[in-house]
Amino acid sequence: MAFIVTTGATGRLGGRIAARLAAAGVEQRLVSRSAGRVPPLDRASAVSADYGDPEAMRRALDGATTVLFVSASESADRLDRHRAFVDAARDAAVTHLVYISFYGASPSATFTLARDHWATEQHIRDSGLPFTFLRDNLYADFLPMMAGDDGVIRGPAGQGRVAAVAQDDIADAATAVLLDPGAHEGATYDLTGPRALTLDEVAATLSMATGRTYAYHPETLEEAYASRQVYGAPEWQLEAWVSTYLAIAAGELEGVSDAVPALTGRPATTFEELLAGTR
Repeated sequence: MAFIVTTGATGRLGGRIAARLAAAGVEQRLVSRSAGRVPPLDRASAVSADYGDPEAMRRALDGATTVLFVSASESADRLDRHRAFVDAARDAAVTHLVYISFYGASPSATFTLARDHWATEQHIRDSGLPFTFLRDNLYADFLPMMAGDDGVIRGPAGQGRVAAVAQDDIADAATAVLLDPGAHEGATYDLTGPRALTLDEVAATLSMATGRTYAYHPETLEEAYASRQVYGAPEWQLEAWVSTYLAIAAGELEGVSDAVPALTGRPATTFEELLAGTR
């Protein structure tokens, strides 16, 4: 019997997609590092497997037709784990891989983790697996978390813009692809919000929606590194945090795509709608 493998089933994005596929009556195998944490869904079974364990992952993927590949949690060895997963999918003879990538994935991207996404895409291409790439912009759902306890968003983004996308929009677009993968074979979709915002505009929208005062402070590069050193994060993570803002400043996250409405049949969710819970 044909079924879809949904990875990241306990996460914010994978969980959303799994729920949508269940509502559509799809047979699924839900894969996560801890199957006991996977919520029960109709016509779904749960399997424990880690991207870094090729044999366990090959068994988890065995018999699957289409596979949703949600990128691994951020870590120093993330790219190695991605490559191991792709190799397992190839060995399991998966017929279509839908990879959640990142907007502007490129070997020269300012955002350091976007380079890892590009390298993962290249490994998928080299594997010979049929694929679809969904390149998500920054999650609009996470924009409020960029503010400190004092309501100030700090970072070296200048007056650059970001076309952040709602996770529900990504989930709807991914579900559309997973339900008809053949129609999207070889395609790369940029998933964005309907409008690119400066961080000043993000702060103003948050203020209007919550009644609390938010503001944006454009840090210098030196200030950005200094303000984040207190967290004791490893160097790769510090670079990822700061380069997120630098990518905004460089204009690398400002493009607005029509992929969300094209795949879902409805307009992309605005930041105002997301905060109001009206979509």
